[in-house]
Amino acid sequence: MGDHGCLGCLPVKKVCIVLLNWNNWSDTLECLESLFQLDYPNFKVVVCDNDSKDNSQKKIRAWAAGELDIISEQTIPGSNGKSCPKPITMTEFNRDAAEQGGDKAPVESRLLLVHNGANLGFAGGNNVGLRYALRCPDIDYCWVLNNDTVVAADALQKLVDRMSRFPTTGICGSTILEYRHPERVNALGGAIYNRWLGLAWHLGRGRSWPNKIGAETVEKKFDYVVGASMFVSREFLLKIGLMEDSYFLYFEELDWAMRASAMFPMAWASESLVYHKVGGSIGTRSHPARKSWTSDFYTLRNRIRFTRQYYPYALPTVYMGLIGAIILRLLFGQWRRALMVAKLMVRPEISFDDCCTA
Repeated sequence: MGDHGCLGCLPVKKVCIVLLNWNNWSDTLECLESLFQLDYPNFKVVVCDNDSKDNSQKKIRAWAAGELDIISEQTIPGSNGKSCPKPITMTEFNRDAAEQGGDKAPVESRLLLVHNGANLGFAGGNNVGLRYALRCPDIDYCWVLNNDTVVAADALQKLVDRMSRFPTTGICGSTILEYRHPERVNALGGAIYNRWLGLAWHLGRGRSWPNKIGAETVEKKFDYVVGASMFVSREFLLKIGLMEDSYFLYFEELDWAMRASAMFPMAWASESLVYHKVGGSIGTRSHPARKSWTSDFYTLRNRIRFTRQYYPYALPTVYMGLIGAIILRLLFGQWRRALMVAKLMVRPEISFDDCCTA
């Protein structure tokens, strides 16, 4: 599969890069600017739009046509500080057509814009792009990338190199650095998960970069690859399946890793650098006083759901942690948030609208 050009006298694997956009066109365009300056020669980008209401689709069209400039705040290694060449040939599809492989897309289209038609959440929205890729027999890898990132020019090449050296690997992470503090690590590819508390911690978070640490040392600690940059093989998708979209937001990458753990090892491409703004679309924050309602609800709901499915024996300690979450929100004067946590403890299947707006 893939084009048979020459990179080191080997076939150049074809990569489908999947971005999810939801009411955040400015971050998406900045990400696209960095992607179309990648030094890797064989990729296409699929932007899946979750029914944005901020004119995102119009802005993406204007950018691809060369009518809208986006200047990055961050100087990315390997970039020349200029905009990528435009116009960029773009094809648009609705969800159904994309999931059938978009057979009417011109061969030269390197950018596809998919209208999902609804807010399908993180997993559901990205899965549309992954289904498109699976319908294209020449796609070897998929790179699920957060739209509030920018990438170094060689970031994709480093991911392909890492997977090519260890072909049994199913999923590979990048080094995630903080966008506004690029000397600071957000994650060394993956994270560890404490089943007794239902909480995760990014490996290397807060460490200085560059940092001399062996990939094998880090990979042994992985429980999952961080969702901001997940590079997966076609074989992984065919055997494990897509992300579980019923989570809607959060825990889907951990669920993916759990389903794949007996079949595919995980990897870290340490030199693949991705700069992440963290929570650009949905208000993700580690501090409960700064989290959006959406982020808070799905983090807590899926903490219970994931534990029920995979570690039911840990539910008592997870619920003790949730009692602590109630107390913390009360201390911050967040009475309605505290009530939300209490409702989730009693009825974890409750919907966002019923829990947070009733």
